[in-house]
Amino acid sequence: MMFAVAFVLVACEGEDLSKVDKTGGNGNVATGENRNANNASTYKEYRRLEFPQLKTGANRVLLHKTKDGVLNFAVEWNEAKKAQRWSCYQLFRSNMVKNANRYKSDTNQYPVDPLLPKSLWFTSDPYRSTGYDHGHICPSADRLNSDEANYQTFYLTNMQPQLPGFNRAVWETMETKVREIASRNGYSFCDTLYICKGGTIDKSEQVLATIGKGLIVPKFFFMALLRVKNGVYNAMGFWIEHKPSNDKRLAKYAVSIKELERKTGIDFFCNLPDDIENVVEEAAVNNTLWGLN
Repeated sequence: MMFAVAFVLVACEGEDLSKVDKTGGNGNVATGENRNANNASTYKEYRRLEFPQLKTGANRVLLHKTKDGVLNFAVEWNEAKKAQRWSCYQLFRSNMVKNANRYKSDTNQYPVDPLLPKSLWFTSDPYRSTGYDHGHICPSADRLNSDEANYQTFYLTNMQPQLPGFNRAVWETMETKVREIASRNGYSFCDTLYICKGGTIDKSEQVLATIGKGLIVPKFFFMALLRVKNGVYNAMGFWIEHKPSNDKRLAKYAVSIKELERKTGIDFFCNLPDDIENVVEEAAVNNTLWGLN
C-alpha cells in the first residue's frame, strides 16, 4: 500500500510551511500547527524542509551559500567533537547537470571551512595516513551545476571518515540511487527532493573508533529523504552499518523516518506541520515507489 499526503499548495524552495493550512489527500484539513519547528528568527533557512531539528549546546549550523545567495547545503558541526552531525540540502535535476568539473587541487584538495572560526580549524588534513576515505556527505556529484557549488562540497566539514570498501561501494550505490530518485521521469519524478545525511557521533555505542587527531568514525550512516511531486509528499530513510560491502540490494537498508529518528535521535523534517509530518514519517517504505530492490 502506498502512503502519501497531498497538499493543495506545492512547497517552493525554502518555503515555510508551518503556518499554512493544507488539505490532506483523504480530504482532511491539516491544521498547520507545528510544535517542533526550528526557530528561524536568526536565519530564515532554518525553516526549510530539509532541516532537521537543530541541536543546541556545542553545535553550530554552517550555511554554505553560493555568491548569488542560494543555499548550497548546510552542516551541523559539533565544536567539541570536531565532527559533523549531518549535511542537509535540496536536490534537483539542475544540480546534476554538468556545468562544472569535479574540484581538484594538488595542494588543497580538502579546504578548511571559511565559516568556522580559525580557532576551530584543523592545522592539517586529519584524514591523512589513517586509511579512511574523505566521505562526502553532500556528494560532489550532487553539485555539478557550478564550480563554486562543487568546491564547497570538499570542505572538511562536509566529510566523515569512511572505509574505502564502504565509501566506494554500497554508500556510492546509495548515493547513485538518490540521484536517480531526484531525476526520474513519470510518477516518481521529484519536484523537489529534501535530503539529510550523516554518520552517528552522538552515542558512544554508535561510534566505531577514534583515529588520528581525534577524528570520530561513525559506526552507522544514514540518509533521510523527503520528496514532493505535485504536492504529494513521501519520505523514507536509509540506515546502514559502516563496514565494507558492495551490496546492490538497497531495500534491506530502507526504514521509515520514524524508525530512523529512533535510531539516530534526530528529529527529521520537523518544519512540516505536525499532522503532515506524522503521516509521512510513520509510513512504511514502499520499495516499488522508491525504485528499491
